[in-house]
Amino acid sequence: MSYRKKLIEVSMPLEAINQESAREKSIRHGHPSTLHLWWARRPLAACRAVLFASLVDDPSAHPDKFPTEEEQQAERQRLHDLIGKIETEEVRGKSKQVVRGLVSWDDIKTDETGTSPIIEAAQKEIARCLAWANNHEPPTESEAVRKYLQEYAPPVYDPFCGGGSIPLEAQRLGIEAHGSDLNPVAVLITKALIEIPPKFKDKPPVNPEARKTKDINQWRGAQGLAEDVRYYGQWMRDEAEKRIGHLYPKVDLPEEHGGGEATVIAWLWARTVKCPNPACGCQMPLVRSFQLSKKKGKEAWVEPIIDRSQNPTVIKFEVKTGEGKPIEGTTSRKGAVCLACATPSNLDYVRSEGKAGRMNAQLMAIVAEGNKKRIYLSPDEENENIAALAKPEWKPEAELPYNTRDFKTPNYGMQTFGELFTSRQLVALNTFCDLVDEVREIIKKNAIGIGIKNDNLSQNKDGTGTTAYADALATYLAFAVDRCTDYWSSIATWHNSNQQVRCTFARQAIPMTWDYIEANPFSNSSGGWISLYNSTIESLQNLSCSAKGIVTQIDAATSDIYRESIVVSTDPPYYDNIGYADLSDFFYVWLRRSLSSIYPDLFSTLLVPKEPELVATPYRFGGSKQKAKEFFETGLNKAFQRMRKMASNRYPLTIYYAFKQTETETNGNNGNSTIASTGWETMLEGLIQAGFSITGTLPMRSEQHHRMIANNSNALASSIALVCRPRTDDAPSVTRRQFLKQLQKEFPADLATLQQGNIAPVDLAQASIGLGMSVFSRYSKVLEADGNPMCVRTALQIINSYIDEFLNEQEGEFDPDTRWALTWFEQYQFEEGQYGDAETLSKAKNTSIKGLEEAGILTAKNGKVRLLQREELPENWNPAKDDRTPDWEATQYLIQTLDKQGEIGAAKLLAQLGDKGEICRDLAYRLYVICDRQGWTQEAISYNSLVTSWSEINRLAAMEQQLETVVQGELVV
Repeated sequence: MSYRKKLIEVSMPLEAINQESAREKSIRHGHPSTLHLWWARRPLAACRAVLFASLVDDPSAHPDKFPTEEEQQAERQRLHDLIGKIETEEVRGKSKQVVRGLVSWDDIKTDETGTSPIIEAAQKEIARCLAWANNHEPPTESEAVRKYLQEYAPPVYDPFCGGGSIPLEAQRLGIEAHGSDLNPVAVLITKALIEIPPKFKDKPPVNPEARKTKDINQWRGAQGLAEDVRYYGQWMRDEAEKRIGHLYPKVDLPEEHGGGEATVIAWLWARTVKCPNPACGCQMPLVRSFQLSKKKGKEAWVEPIIDRSQNPTVIKFEVKTGEGKPIEGTTSRKGAVCLACATPSNLDYVRSEGKAGRMNAQLMAIVAEGNKKRIYLSPDEENENIAALAKPEWKPEAELPYNTRDFKTPNYGMQTFGELFTSRQLVALNTFCDLVDEVREIIKKNAIGIGIKNDNLSQNKDGTGTTAYADALATYLAFAVDRCTDYWSSIATWHNSNQQVRCTFARQAIPMTWDYIEANPFSNSSGGWISLYNSTIESLQNLSCSAKGIVTQIDAATSDIYRESIVVSTDPPYYDNIGYADLSDFFYVWLRRSLSSIYPDLFSTLLVPKEPELVATPYRFGGSKQKAKEFFETGLNKAFQRMRKMASNRYPLTIYYAFKQTETETNGNNGNSTIASTGWETMLEGLIQAGFSITGTLPMRSEQHHRMIANNSNALASSIALVCRPRTDDAPSVTRRQFLKQLQKEFPADLATLQQGNIAPVDLAQASIGLGMSVFSRYSKVLEADGNPMCVRTALQIINSYIDEFLNEQEGEFDPDTRWALTWFEQYQFEEGQYGDAETLSKAKNTSIKGLEEAGILTAKNGKVRLLQREELPENWNPAKDDRTPDWEATQYLIQTLDKQGEIGAAKLLAQLGDKGEICRDLAYRLYVICDRQGWTQEAISYNSLVTSWSEINRLAAMEQQLETVVQGELVV
């Protein structure tokens, strides 16, 4: 099967892509991800780069246009620079690395005319390759390029669209975008991103205020939609305050805060249970932390006041500020302790009280708006009483799933979605949900009043008139309410460092929280309606409207969809990592209340469909892991088979995957351990059985290097983008021996290339899977000695053993001192060992304990030997004056310098080390693997950080050497 090789199958500017993907997580204002929460969303930068490089030919595919290797490489570099180029800019007197190009969020945002030069350049490249394939003259003008893409570009389809990243970026590139998902929340998010905006592209707003301030022809893209969301969202806020504002009163400020009234930002509550000590019996507060503000100079905390004059004892709270510190919280992983009598109680007791309905709440503090600051006030009886007045008319009675990994509240008696909210929060959410429906009617009237046709076709029926427009705005306003549910639940907490409300989904689970926040919807600060729905407005303003988008709710495992010759790029479920359906019920129950009349098909069920969801969750199968595994395997295999039918032979299929290999098995024959992963095995087995061959593997990092393994050395820094092509029908079968021979031939060079690209050590095993599987998957079968086909799990174990062999072989490059240190470190880390054992090992490694001590890497005293820790190494070390510098010592000094002086300091040291630097990087890889397997998290971070910083350190070191050469030249002159 012949095809033109695409850029993604040859090379990619991964460093620029990864750097911008990591930065993207810190972008909040205007980023599409803030439209609605979705879990484990792929970075837009990575999706944009992968799609572009999948659609654009590699220069080697056109020897007639780029006949020499030099010309091909020059053209390839030009395309790389278009995707992303790292540049150094001066910012406030300091040099800073920035990424420019297609992956840069700053560069792809549209200007006032609704265009982006870098996006237009990318569209032009795609159109050029299409024209070459069709023997057409490539279009050059922007409008001609867009029309050409609409006519000739293959649609891009994501069958597991989730948060919509992939179809959104396909649309941004001018390609017709398709997405589908079984989950109605995911479908609606993607509709809001790619289906609705193009329908109303360049349309002016309908609200009377905006039409007075701007000419109707000056609105570009989704700006009109965004302006109407602002106007009608403000109307909802004002109307809600009229109806329920009395439940959210202002507070009187004491004289030290200027007196007068202030708007409350939030009320901080503590859950309570009765003390198990019969002699006490007080309502003991369950508090994680009494700290309100850690900000320097603005410290504040809650101080418990124990009133023993009452029976039972009463605990009250008083806010303190200034000098001093709070007492420790009363809860831990083991249980709670009573403040009045110090009686401990385990979690079983707390859970039993909660399940019996005896868990209450007590007001701890009030946070109010001050003049550019937060004001913390002690609680009062009036505020507690007002909160108790709230009587919700409705609450979601659906039960939370019995999924103890991700849902902790049922253990404490909070078993329905409604019980995750206080009565006052329920009243507020009911009010705003009702207002979505009311404002929809107002929008329709205003639209009709300015002459927009009323075709009575809803958004759900592909309408484009007044009804559909009102439905569209209602959708975005309902998303704003959904965003509020994330902050207006009794799981939300107070962030005492940032002094703001922390949302319910701080991670991919609903935890149990002890002290919680009730945010004020009518505050202009954190957690208020204005603050939250502004994210909806800003997201809309930056949405692409450049191509058609179509989103449907279907099961990718059972439904045949769309025409053939479509480009497939997707991010499938990660085995059992995330329970999307369970988690999204939290939002679904409120979206259903607001939008069921607009999208009756999407909201036809009480909760998100669970049974067909592709996730290996044992609790849905009576606790059987095997049944869950079989269900996932069968479904994913069917999905890949359908993708194979649809996928165009002219373009690669790309799959994102991020399942860490964690399962270790012992080989009964030799006792050696091998690593495999059920998640990886299932995904790869499905791809291969569906007839795909893996042609490329790209580690797509989405975390800053210092956070990659912050609290868990097993945490993923990357997802892996697998590039696949349909395997040819005449692909040969080979024996196990032939497979191993080919693996030995290709694998070491490919691994070395990965290392040369400074792939993070935390990602090396992940990325190497694709390299090895590209060999395995090119054959129709790999036959074992008994004639049976080799299974994917066996292939994975072989590939992982080759990674070990590769790293072990690199030890031969290290000096004897370093080889001794490696072996000793693996057994003892920096702890003491027996001198005799150390001496025996030194003879085996052709060194001596005395020599190692003189080299400055260990200490030997009283019959004990210990490697020196980095903080024990002498400062101002100069390798030029060191007669014996093991690779181990140089590596530890590089890490020490990086920690203390940053990349500039490390670069100066690297410039002095010369050729030894590359060996230090290789050693860091080996040390990371040791630390990862031993569970030495903090030590692993150090080696990972050195490698991920290597490119910049190396660049700065080269500059340092050039500068030194120039200076020396001037001295000679």
